[in-house]
Amino acid sequence: MKIIKLDTVVSTNSFLKDLSVSAALENFTVVVTQKQTKGRGQQKNKWLSEPYKNLTFSVFTSLKDVKIIHKKYLNFAISLAIYRVLFDKNIPKISIKWPNDLMVANKKICGILIENTFFGDQIKSTIVGIGLNVNQEKFPNSLRNVTSLKLATLKETDLNLLLHEILAELKTNIKLLESKDFHLLEKQYLNVLYKKNIPTMFKTSKDEIFMGIISGISDQGNLQIQLEDDSVKEFGIKEVSML
Repeated sequence: MKIIKLDTVVSTNSFLKDLSVSAALENFTVVVTQKQTKGRGQQKNKWLSEPYKNLTFSVFTSLKDVKIIHKKYLNFAISLAIYRVLFDKNIPKISIKWPNDLMVANKKICGILIENTFFGDQIKSTIVGIGLNVNQEKFPNSLRNVTSLKLATLKETDLNLLLHEILAELKTNIKLLESKDFHLLEKQYLNVLYKKNIPTMFKTSKDEIFMGIISGISDQGNLQIQLEDDSVKEFGIKEVSML
């Protein structure tokens, strides 16, 4: 494992992507920074993080025999790795909000951005960007529904130790993925899925509001929601949001 530590960078994911173009990266090359000026999240969202307080890093890993049709299990493996580390910190009410945000009760504590490279029908490699709120205690007014380990545990956390704990879990789960233990990954993911089996209000990309119950994840990785007439409808990441 190679860890590159940068004081400031535009985006750890972008840095690793550019590096992979110009050089052959060692498996599990990690870029971690104290300050990210233009951190990226899902759907072109920005990831805001107070410098020197949180973990902002990206991991490059090559994958062995993981097909594109199984990419939802890659998502399961990565988000479950973060979940297990946080669970071991005795943080209450941790869950995974589809597809891969980590929640403490109703507040977000971690965001994950996964960017894959394909070859034929295989996922050749992936760059996983992780932003985890650790020791930050105050957030901008625009970020009301967020929290941190410090707020949840009232304790300061060693960032370097936490980074290595997460990397160890990521390695373990990537091995599970490559060994095709898909059933276990899906079972574990669904067991901790935010709002699963709880009546919830949703809004579509067309601003249609409806009541439904999250029932599962489709083979394509879409969110399956049971409607009031008991039918089940699937939604992609840009097609629905929770209210």
